Amino acid sequence: MHQIPRRALLGGAAAMAFGGQAGAQGSTQAPRHDLLIKGGEVVDPSQGLRGRRDVAIRNGLVVAVEPEIPASAAAQMIEAGGKLVCPGLVDLHAHVYPEVSSIGLPADELVPWTATTTYVSAGDAGSSTFSMFRHAVMARSRTRLLGFVHIANFGLAGFPVGEMLNIDHAMVELAAKTAAENRDVCLGIKVRMTQEVVGTNGLEPLRRAVRAAELAGPWAKVMCHIGNAPDSIEAVLDLLRPGDILTHAFSGAGNNTVQNGRVVPAALRAKQRGVVIDVGHGGGSFDYTVFEPARDQGFGPDTISSDIHAVSGNTPGLPFLPWVMSKFLNNGYTLDQVVEMATVKPAKVIDRVEKLGTLQVGAPGDVSILELVREPVEFVDTRNNRRQGTQWLKPVQVVKAGRPFGRPFPSPFAWP
Repeated sequence: MHQIPRRALLGGAAAMAFGGQAGAQGSTQAPRHDLLIKGGEVVDPSQGLRGRRDVAIRNGLVVAVEPEIPASAAAQMIEAGGKLVCPGLVDLHAHVYPEVSSIGLPADELVPWTATTTYVSAGDAGSSTFSMFRHAVMARSRTRLLGFVHIANFGLAGFPVGEMLNIDHAMVELAAKTAAENRDVCLGIKVRMTQEVVGTNGLEPLRRAVRAAELAGPWAKVMCHIGNAPDSIEAVLDLLRPGDILTHAFSGAGNNTVQNGRVVPAALRAKQRGVVIDVGHGGGSFDYTVFEPARDQGFGPDTISSDIHAVSGNTPGLPFLPWVMSKFLNNGYTLDQVVEMATVKPAKVIDRVEKLGTLQVGAPGDVSILELVREPVEFVDTRNNRRQGTQWLKPVQVVKAGRPFGRPFPSPFAWP
């Protein structure tokens, strides 16, 4: 068995497979569809759908998912025979604000390696920097971007220095105001609860994040990063409310959700009351020796996310979303479950775009085309633990709102 080399993973992901223009030359009848994705195996857990289907998109929306749609019915076609056709992948934890910190990456440049159509910025921006994120980054991005406002007013601009070493930066009212005024693209408040980040401030940053979310409105969630928790992990977990998100749930950084091989009772209580359990793999936040007992004791993830950024993307764990999904595909989860945790489940957490994370008729025309490569493969976590597998998900092509990344080029070339 062998580990897929980084060069092969990234190079293979960049290779795109396309069909040519559809429709007979000289036809006088205008095509009904803008784009046809033909011959692939559709995997759409939102509908319990798994099978060979053609997917047609018009005016940015899915308009048909049928066993056979004539190529002549579409202006353009992508040939997807032998590939998986999934709803556009949704990454609930990423860092896609390159203008604010040294670790943020341009979302559109990530697409060939991540096959992702929707990213959530996990607190890159705070109340002082969210406006530029919205107007200078979101507005220019083909990829759909949403975000959390960091409880620290400057967000992650000071990385790698811990943003909560000075509690004065945790400005509750300003964070709440920013979240509320940007409700259409903001999901709530982000806080990092790691000893190295909060210093002597203990639980206070989390308390302020919860208060800011409450002030913003009942819709606002808290995304809580955990590593080596600054207080007892039970104290951190017990502050989280139903609908809040616990990210890096399997990091193994020390004071975490699994102690001596057992899931702490507060973690199980949090999951039972509706706290969302998120992977947030990153460069230091996924440990097989934490995940595996957690999985076996009923504390598995609700959502799979990457925590991709400039540092994590260069680590051996390769936290590109399809590769992270592949780790779970080889460790107790089915293909349908893995796709669900990276499409419709995070889309429900976002709750901003109708039918996001599905291929139902009327859904956004966002599609991730993947290849299920069956061969011996080795995965490594962020603590250098290794696991062997037999299959991995390779990005092939991505469509956002009916517009393919790369070729074929639509005319006129524009996007919503």
